[in-house]
Amino acid sequence: MKMTWRWYGEGNDQIKLSDVKQIPGVEGIVWALHDKLPGEVWQPDEIAAVKKQLDQYGFNMDVVESVNVHDDIKIGLPSRDGYIEAYKQTLRNLAPFGVKVVTYNFMPIFDWTRTDLFHPVGDGSTALYYEKEKIQQDYKEMANYILENLHGLTFPGWEPERMAKLDELFEKYRPVTKEKLWENLKYFLDALMPTCHETGIKMAIHMDDPPWDIFGIPRLLVDKDSIHHFLKMVDDPYNCLCLCSGSLGANPKNDVPDIIRSCCDRIAFAHIRNVKHFPNGDFSEASHRDCDGDTGILEIMRAYHDCGFDGYIRPDHGRHLWGEGPGTVRPGYGLYDRALGIMYMWGCWDMLEREAEKR
Repeated sequence: MKMTWRWYGEGNDQIKLSDVKQIPGVEGIVWALHDKLPGEVWQPDEIAAVKKQLDQYGFNMDVVESVNVHDDIKIGLPSRDGYIEAYKQTLRNLAPFGVKVVTYNFMPIFDWTRTDLFHPVGDGSTALYYEKEKIQQDYKEMANYILENLHGLTFPGWEPERMAKLDELFEKYRPVTKEKLWENLKYFLDALMPTCHETGIKMAIHMDDPPWDIFGIPRLLVDKDSIHHFLKMVDDPYNCLCLCSGSLGANPKNDVPDIIRSCCDRIAFAHIRNVKHFPNGDFSEASHRDCDGDTGILEIMRAYHDCGFDGYIRPDHGRHLWGEGPGTVRPGYGLYDRALGIMYMWGCWDMLEREAEKR
C-alpha cells in the first residue's frame, strides 16, 4: 500500500508539510485546488505551484481529492456537456504532473453530513458526530451550523457560494430520482472514460456519507449491491472506487471487509476511518484502533493485505486531540490522531507481512 496524507494547501491548512514529513511512511500528499468552484478548469500554472511546494519535501502528488462535479451534471441539465468538457480539460492538465487518481463524489447538494463537528468523546478529545433526529429537521440549520464552525476554511462540497442557494438547489434536484441520478452518473463516466484512457488517470468515486438518503435526496453508493451495480454500469478499469470504510461503516449492516474482498481490483484509493454506533442510530467517529469503534479496522486491513492491495491509502477523519478545537483545526483533519492512525495501520500491515513470510 502507498501511504498518503490529505492536505488542504498553504494558507488553508494549519498543518505544515514539514510536520507531515516526520510521520513514517507517508509518500504522497492528497491535494486539491480548494479555491476552484465546481465546473472551473484547473490551470497548469496553478497545479505547478502545488507541485513546487510538495517537491520541497519529496512528496508525490499522485492523488487529487477532489475535482468536484458541477450540480448541472448531477441534475442532468443541458448545460452539463460544457461542464464535462471542462472536467476533461482538467484531467488533461493534471496528467503531465504525474496525477494518477482523481477522487470525486456524486452526492446531491451536500457532501459528507454531520450534526456536530466537535462532539466530546469522553476522554477529553472531540470528534465528528451524526445525530439521526436532527437530519429529519431543517437542512438550512444544519448547513449554517457547519459553515459557521469552519471558521473561514474551505471544505469540498460545502462552498459558501453553493450553500447560499440551498432552496434553489433543492428545487433543481426535486425531479432527480435515484434512477435518474444513476443515469446521470453513467452519462458523466461514459463521457470521461476516453479521456481517462488518454491521460492514464483513474476516476475513484467516494462512497456516499452517510450511506442513506437524507432530507429526501437520494444517495447511490451505500452498500455492496450498489457498489457492484456501479462497477458493472461502466465496466472499465479506469472507473474505480475510493472505498471509504467510515462512510460504509456508518451502516452496521455493511460488512466492509467483505465488500473490499469482492471488488479490490477496482479500488484505486482507500480511506480508513472508524465509527462507533449507538442503538438509536447515531454514530460518532473514533480512533483508528479496532476496539474503539465498530467498523472492523483489523479485518479491513487484513482484507486489503490478502488481496495484494498496492493502491493509495490514507487515514480518514480523526479525533481532535491535545488542544485542537474550533478555530485551530479543520474538523476531522487534525494532525495528531491521523498520525496515530497511520502508525496503527502500519502496525497492522507489518504484522500481516510478517505472518505472510512465515507461511
